[in-house]
Amino acid sequence: MCLISMGDVQGTPLAEMSVADLEQPVLTTLRSTFITARAAARHMTRQGSGVILMFGGYGDPVPNVGGLQVAFGAVEALRRGLARELGRRGIRVLTLQTGGIPETLPEDMAPRQAITDSIVAKTMLGRAATLADVGHVAAFAASDYARSMTATALNITCGAVVS
Repeated sequence: MCLISMGDVQGTPLAEMSVADLEQPVLTTLRSTFITARAAARHMTRQGSGVILMFGGYGDPVPNVGGLQVAFGAVEALRRGLARELGRRGIRVLTLQTGGIPETLPEDMAPRQAITDSIVAKTMLGRAATLADVGHVAAFAASDYARSMTATALNITCGAVVS
């Protein structure tokens, strides 16, 4: 199976993938995350505080997901660099690591159930996180209750990734 979504080719082993197919999700993901974080950081620097939340996370390697996993690794490196540079300015940088949210998959997506089953099978809790779960963790991460947290990923994978 070869799944192509927004320029992201999945289902092809990395060793058989073209350079362009590897680069596309890396460039798209890293560029959009950087531009957004940079704009937020400039505003937050003026006010002397803020929280930048990123999505991604880098757990155990998953085969045949192409450049997407490479992109997540790049976003994690960006998060660590930004956290190091922005911490003294009162800005925290965190990643919300989900392991996949099945309810975000299009209803008419042919392999939707197979992808959902794959996400759930990796978890210790026998379920995947929901958008509501992510929202609750994001609200916590952005609040003063998490004021001591920066430069880390918040694991919302239902145990799919052991930190």
